Amino acid sequence: MSSEVTSVPPTPTPPPVSTPPSQIQSPAAPASSRASPLRGMGTPNIASPVRKAVASVSGCLGEVGQMTRLADPRDAWLPITESRSGNAYYAAFHSLSSGIGFQALVLPVAFSLLGWTWAIICLTVAFAWQLYTLWLLVKLHEPVAGGTRYSRYMHLATTVFGEKWGKILALLPVMYLSAGTCTALIIVGGGSMKLLFNIACGEVCLARPLTTVEWYLVFVCVAALLSQLPNLNSIAGVSLVGATAAVAYCTMIWVVSVAKGRVAGVSYDPVRATDEEDGAIGILNGLGIIAFAFRGHNLVLEIQVKSLSHSFRLHSATDNDGKDKVTDECMFAINSQATMPSTLKHPSHVPMWKGVKAAYVIIALCLYPVAVGGFWAYGDQIPPNGILSALYKFHSRDVSRVVLGTATLLVIVNCLTTYQIYAMPVFDNMETGYVHKKNRPCPWWMRAGFRALFGAINLLIAVALPFLSELAGLLGGISLPVTLAYPCFMWVAIMRPAKGTAMWYTNWGLGSLGMGLSFVLIVGNLWGLVEKGLHVKFFKPADFQ
Repeated sequence: MSSEVTSVPPTPTPPPVSTPPSQIQSPAAPASSRASPLRGMGTPNIASPVRKAVASVSGCLGEVGQMTRLADPRDAWLPITESRSGNAYYAAFHSLSSGIGFQALVLPVAFSLLGWTWAIICLTVAFAWQLYTLWLLVKLHEPVAGGTRYSRYMHLATTVFGEKWGKILALLPVMYLSAGTCTALIIVGGGSMKLLFNIACGEVCLARPLTTVEWYLVFVCVAALLSQLPNLNSIAGVSLVGATAAVAYCTMIWVVSVAKGRVAGVSYDPVRATDEEDGAIGILNGLGIIAFAFRGHNLVLEIQVKSLSHSFRLHSATDNDGKDKVTDECMFAINSQATMPSTLKHPSHVPMWKGVKAAYVIIALCLYPVAVGGFWAYGDQIPPNGILSALYKFHSRDVSRVVLGTATLLVIVNCLTTYQIYAMPVFDNMETGYVHKKNRPCPWWMRAGFRALFGAINLLIAVALPFLSELAGLLGGISLPVTLAYPCFMWVAIMRPAKGTAMWYTNWGLGSLGMGLSFVLIVGNLWGLVEKGLHVKFFKPADFQ
């Protein structure tokens, strides 16, 4: 809480102040600091402007209303809840960066498996469904004004499902969405670095190219360096750069593909399977690709903590002769250990939802052109890795190397920046153990060590287990409830809509359907692995093309 004094015309004498602002302090403030210097000024002998300024601060507090507290004061030392000076723009940057990326480039593959009609229907239904569950999570961040804020997905899950079942149901999917996505970003980003080198060097290159593993190492070193930014708010600029890069390369790739026209012999019929089993597996893979395109729900609550900063102004006190006018501006910025303001007039979800709506308009304008334009250009000949691979395969000779290199560079930039936001929950979880055990902030050298260690672990997984891409459908089915099912059950458990109402039926229906779809994807992918086998090649990563 901070005060600033300027001037306005004279106002009537305010009523006596029943609760001096000195008594309204952060729970983390030491006892010795609770006495405000304003208390000694509030006597009958003090001039009117000062007394009116004190009354103005009290009135400002009354305007704010209930103040919500951090669930644990030690949260102010952790990366996700350390800084709270964000706004709707920060929310939009983070939501856009986490909601669009390399997974969008694979959407034309889903169209080749499902066909035009069913692919567009499934993509639209999935987009609307995940946007609805995103709205639920934004609302559940602070379900009651003045109540508990749920700043992490796991906090909300353990509150609803209990400590034991919350960890069983949500811990693996949430950690996979973070760590698994970071591993995939290393594979895509490192492989794209190798492609960029080959494009820049040309066919007659005298320099010795690095191996795929060495490019992975280069990517991890750059990502680990960027990850030294201390908290989620400090990477808002990084998220903006990443989001801009994603929008740019998605637009560039589909525009070039459509401009070059359809490839020879293209067909838009769904890929024919040799038998019914393969056909069913192909449909499940198509649904899994569409579901994989929408991720980031495990980051919504963490992002929303950053989007809350409110300013309330009251023009009040002046001197008796109208000169040297005084105005008090109560600025309640959410600082490192302060309570967080929220009222019915200024609900905490408003700036977050504004940012989310702006972000998802842009996401839709990227996903649909990539999916529709990519499938129109390449049809059933789309490579398994998506439209970027198709661009290299069919147009590497008739498209400028500058265009190809720029698109590849933008993919690398997006992978580096997206890595930061998906790694942040893991960094937060690693530091939580130290903070809760030692009851003090994590020192900078240990924080740097944690983040370097996480990068090293992801590098090891990317190199040692290159066949994880074959398990993507299975792991996607496991993590799908985080996006489509759990938010519905959380809303019913916390908000308690009346039985038989539209919200009650909607959330129970969507939650049950999401769990059923997750079960079908898991069983279907396990079935496919049993039928076709799993090609295991340890420490032999393939080139990304």
